[in-house]
Parts: sequence; structure tokens; C-alpha cells
Amino acid sequence: MSIKTLVTAILGIAPLLAMASIRAAEIKVLASNGVKEALNELAPAFERETKHKLVISFGLAAALKRQIEAGQAFDLAILPAAGLNDLAKQGKVDARARAAIARSGVGIGIKKGARRPDIRTPRALKRTLLSAESITWAKEGQSGIYFASLLQRIGIAEQMRPKIVPAASGAEVGKLVASGKVQLGVILVNELMAAPGVEVLGPLPPELQNYTVFHAGVGVGSKDSSAAKALIKFLTTPAAGAVFKAKGQEPG
Repeated sequence: MSIKTLVTAILGIAPLLAMASIRAAEIKVLASNGVKEALNELAPAFERETKHKLVISFGLAAALKRQIEAGQAFDLAILPAAGLNDLAKQGKVDARARAAIARSGVGIGIKKGARRPDIRTPRALKRTLLSAESITWAKEGQSGIYFASLLQRIGIAEQMRPKIVPAASGAEVGKLVASGKVQLGVILVNELMAAPGVEVLGPLPPELQNYTVFHAGVGVGSKDSSAAKALIKFLTTPAAGAVFKAKGQEPG
């Protein structure tokens, strides 16, 4: 084979090798537990479609944010908007490479088969809370932080204080409720839907509802920002939106 032919062959293969390298990218994702069910279903489809490999670490949003602030390496973070905004200000997330992917409302769950008290209106919710024997929420979770402020807002924080059983995560909330140790559990509706042994009593009344909007943002130190951006694009497609909806969330 002549030198000219060899060079031509190499030049012809080079783009294919570059494409293969892109296809084989490993994307490290730090994702809030609030998108766990949907992301676990969407990840295999993304990997099949793009040939990228996702390495996903789920956790409490506040804990993941602290990890990133401490220098944890990542390509893409999926966190509540406020947390991602703060990380962008710190230079940890590229403010130009982010998008809203889903939002979740706060709900109340009960043990499967338990009596279903009324929470459809603010008055009914207040009555149910005051008559409850116990209640739990994730103290650092977005839904828990909001719900604690809501009790102050509707004027029953002091009456509820003796009934509160603090939980470290949404998963722990589900376990406490499913075991019957706690009567009511407050987390995002989609997390309640995924909790074994738990029934969704309902979302908070519209007048009192609060939504956590999850954003996906590319890390400034990402080793493959193009692959991370491809994941954001995938998560904002109508097909991905349908999966989020099926899991109890609304597309971003």
C-alpha cells in the first residue's frame, strides 16, 4: 500500500473513530431522588440511542449540592432550580447549558389500605393534620422544607410539633408510613407513587400546592460536555416528557 493510500485510509477512518469516541462517552450524572423513577426508565433508552453510558448517582438534592461544592466531579447535575442557580453562580454549572426537565408537586401518603381522610381543600387538610397521630417528611428535602413553612403559614406549627417524626430522605418517609409507624408522610407525589406499601392520599390543595422544578445542568468541569448536552436534549423530548408524566410528574 502506498503512503498516499495509507494516509487517505487513515483520514477516512479518523471521523469514524471520533464518532465512536463520542458514542462511547461515559456521562457521570448526579441526580436528585426526585427524578429517580423516571430517569431509571429513560436511561437505557438514551444509552441505546446514543451509545453513551450513564453512571448515575442518586441522592438528596441538598447532599448532592454539598458534594458538588466540595469538588465532586460530574458531567451533569439534575437538581431543583434554586440549587442549580446557586451552583451556576459559584462557577460549578454552565449557566448556558441547562434546561428544566420536570416539575413535581407535594403530596401526602398513607399506608396501603389505611383510612383515607380528606385533604382536598385547605380547611379539610388542616382538620386532617390536626387529627393525625403522627406525620413525617424529609427534613432537608424540598417538599419537607416547604411543608414545614406551610404549617407556619396556616397557623398550626406548634400543634403539629409533637407529632413530627423527622426523616432523612423520601425513601425513609415511605418506609415509616408503609410500616405503620407514622400515619402521614409528606414528599413529592411521584416519590409517593414509587414507595412500596404506600398509597397516595392526594396532592396538596391547589391553593397550598408548591412545585419543585428540576433542572439539568452541565458541569463546568465536564469531560464531555457535548454528551452531557445530548442527555439534556433527550430529557426534554416529548417521549421523555411522557415518561415523567407516567411517573407522576409534569414535563419541564
